[in-house]
Amino acid sequence: MNKTIERITGDTIGVAYEFPVFRFEGSDKAAPTAYLQAALHAGELPGTVAIDALMPMLEKAERESRIKGGITLIPWANPIGRAQYHFGEHEGRFHLGTRTNFNRDFPLIDRPDTSLLPSDQATMSTDERLKARLLKLSIGHDIVLDLHCDDEGVAYLYIPAVLWPAMEDCAAAMGVQAVLLWGGASGSAFEEASVHPYLAADKAKLNRLAITTVEYRGILDVDGATAASDAQGLYRLLVARGVIEDSTLGTPRRFDGVVAPLENIDMMPAPRGGAILYDVRPGEYVEEGQRLATIVHAPGETDGRTPVLAPQAGYILTRRSRRIARQGEDLLKLVGSKRSDDARSGTLED
Repeated sequence: MNKTIERITGDTIGVAYEFPVFRFEGSDKAAPTAYLQAALHAGELPGTVAIDALMPMLEKAERESRIKGGITLIPWANPIGRAQYHFGEHEGRFHLGTRTNFNRDFPLIDRPDTSLLPSDQATMSTDERLKARLLKLSIGHDIVLDLHCDDEGVAYLYIPAVLWPAMEDCAAAMGVQAVLLWGGASGSAFEEASVHPYLAADKAKLNRLAITTVEYRGILDVDGATAASDAQGLYRLLVARGVIEDSTLGTPRRFDGVVAPLENIDMMPAPRGGAILYDVRPGEYVEEGQRLATIVHAPGETDGRTPVLAPQAGYILTRRSRRIARQGEDLLKLVGSKRSDDARSGTLED
């Protein structure tokens, strides 16, 4: 294993940000290669601890000469967001300087050639330099996993529709509960920027790719047992795709979780501002018209509660972790069997 340090120049003299990159060299140049990064939204740590738990497994495989394809890992991909605190609260989703989501506005290139990306000398803000650097590190790999988490939820994947169902083995190996398929644009998120160079490739090349955003449940699901389980899933994926050799693991089972296009998601905006009383949890199935939550907007008053009802039957994917909502804020993700009346394509949230 080789460790290097990447350095991102700040926007003012004397300021810079650094993050480590770990690389395992493969023994077979024809084998698929993998890139895993976590915490692009710097406060989302389930993926960070999953990579930490994966490292000893990779080191063992390296000692036993079982790593066939090169593996690059970045456990904490956003040192800028990691350092951002506002009135004592961590802010890792948006860059405070540009007000831009760290997982939006990545540069899009039409072929897998990193020379097409902006150079370090180009006039850019710090967060733009970080995004260009992450793509320079990731482009060219067959497997690209961007590890995130939701507020509260089950484990699920965002997968470009063009890569499905070829990536069914990946979903099965990782043990996630659901897959959301998206097409079109996603605000130039990292996943879109990773698949964009290959959109003109033939079917054989596309079927070799595994590019996805991994949502590892909720932001509070950071513990040793869960990290170890997620690491096992990542390891199974690397074995299933031929990056690592391990004869003790069988072929992944068929994926039997929920699969739906992004347009089937109902985000359920809050009809009133107030306290949220949930009636459902992630992982549950609901019927049309079932009460999902109650908003207590005028405590103690006769008409101070407003119910939130399911617009269609479906599966509860996530819900928000905070129990206070403003009017119009999204309460949960309901995966329905038909297109939502409030369908959003490409991306669900800012």
